[in-house]
Amino acid sequence: MAMSGGKDDGEPMMEMNTTPLIDVMLVLLIMFIITIPIQTHAVKIDLPNNANNPPLDAVDPVKNKVAIDAAGNITWNGTPIDKLTLRQYLRAAMALPVEPELQFQPDRQTRYVVVDEVLAIIKQSKVTKLGFIGNDQYANF
Repeated sequence: MAMSGGKDDGEPMMEMNTTPLIDVMLVLLIMFIITIPIQTHAVKIDLPNNANNPPLDAVDPVKNKVAIDAAGNITWNGTPIDKLTLRQYLRAAMALPVEPELQFQPDRQTRYVVVDEVLAIIKQSKVTKLGFIGNDQYANF
């Protein structure tokens, strides 16, 4: 605590010592924070049970083809899918005893961002047998 004996001429000190007031305010603040109840908000959602299990007939044990058309639509063996389903199919393919070959065929007019996102999904799934098909369309590009 700061203390002062006043000035040399004997006048009383006119400044108020605020250190005890700040200490009391900090203690009160900590007590209020501790006594506030924890807010728990939960949103209950019923999720389907088969969300993590793609259909077994969708994943071919020999080779699978991922294609992207000019509009950026992704297809798995000719069936339109989204990126989440692509992750699930790749996970199911990697769970097979022998890893199937994955063929990747983007259209020439597809935006690079879409192709890059799909390649990132394939890389994250740790596919080792990957082949690019249709590269002849880029010969005169």
